Amino acid sequence: MTITNSSIIKRLLIIFLVFAGLHFAEAFLMPLTIAGVLATLLLPLSRWMEAKKIPKGLAVLISMLVLLAVLAGVGTLLGWQVSELVNDFAILKQKSIETGVRLQDYIFNHLGISLKRQSQMMQEEQPSVGGILQIVGDSLAYIFTNFVLVLAYIFLILYYRSHLKQFIIKLTQPSQKDEMEKVLKSITHVSQQYLLGLAKMIVVLWIMYGIGFSIIGVKNALFFAILCGLLEIIPFVGNITGTTITLLIAFVNGASLTMLLAIIGTYLVIQFIQGWLLEPIIVGPHVKINPFTTVIALVLGKLVWGIPGIFLAIPIIAMAKIVCDNIESLKPYGFLIGEIVTGKGKPEIIKKIKKMIK
Repeated sequence: MTITNSSIIKRLLIIFLVFAGLHFAEAFLMPLTIAGVLATLLLPLSRWMEAKKIPKGLAVLISMLVLLAVLAGVGTLLGWQVSELVNDFAILKQKSIETGVRLQDYIFNHLGISLKRQSQMMQEEQPSVGGILQIVGDSLAYIFTNFVLVLAYIFLILYYRSHLKQFIIKLTQPSQKDEMEKVLKSITHVSQQYLLGLAKMIVVLWIMYGIGFSIIGVKNALFFAILCGLLEIIPFVGNITGTTITLLIAFVNGASLTMLLAIIGTYLVIQFIQGWLLEPIIVGPHVKINPFTTVIALVLGKLVWGIPGIFLAIPIIAMAKIVCDNIESLKPYGFLIGEIVTGKGKPEIIKKIKKMIK
């Protein structure tokens, strides 16, 4: 079948309109999508409590309280480490000033830009105190509003999940209802397993980075370990960003070249362990998306919904793959999204380690 230029243009126009609609409806769709993804994570706990004859509303409420307790625990741990870092803020500030002076001298000696001109350029780029306070105030209001919306949506999605499921099935043709139920079950399962796998990966990275940074003598090692682990929510880029921040602060603190190289070596070793052992065991079986599609999804997520879009990109693309795999006309797109099958299967060592863990 020949694809005409007009059909290609129509498809491109539809894709453009879809992404434009997602972008302009961000204020509504973004909190709802985050709530939907998190609701799938809480669904097994809510179902378990309902099976124990706990009223549905109370089961959903307890599940949400468990989620809030976990978030509060992570926030407390991170805040404790930040407070440890703040104790050294005065020393860090002084060393940053000294590093800035050396950098200004380097720019003057090699680029010929005078110190006066450099100061003028920095003052021109520096926002006013009032502007900074307004940005911070708007950001906090935005975060709080969306946080409350997400909590409300999570409760409603979990409480009315059967009603929503029946609505979707009623939209389906009678001959395809069984297939739709299978698709909905698969989508929920993939979202659950991705979030659980991500949580496990973050905890393991906390341990590995904490041990590695402590051995080489990085100051505030636990803080940087937590930072590198949390940034795992952004595939590929997250760990690099966390390690780069660790390098910069260690450099400002006057770390030797040996320590800087040791930080890079720690990152490389952990990435090797993560890529060849942890991901195939913890995450790999649940989210089968090739790296090319992953990068495109992250870029599009950032363009459409900013930072929340980066977090949501992987579970959404994984759900999209399930839909594509179950609709005949969309199967080529599911093939494009999926990982490349080499036919070799998993390495024997991965099979043995996974068996030991089980």
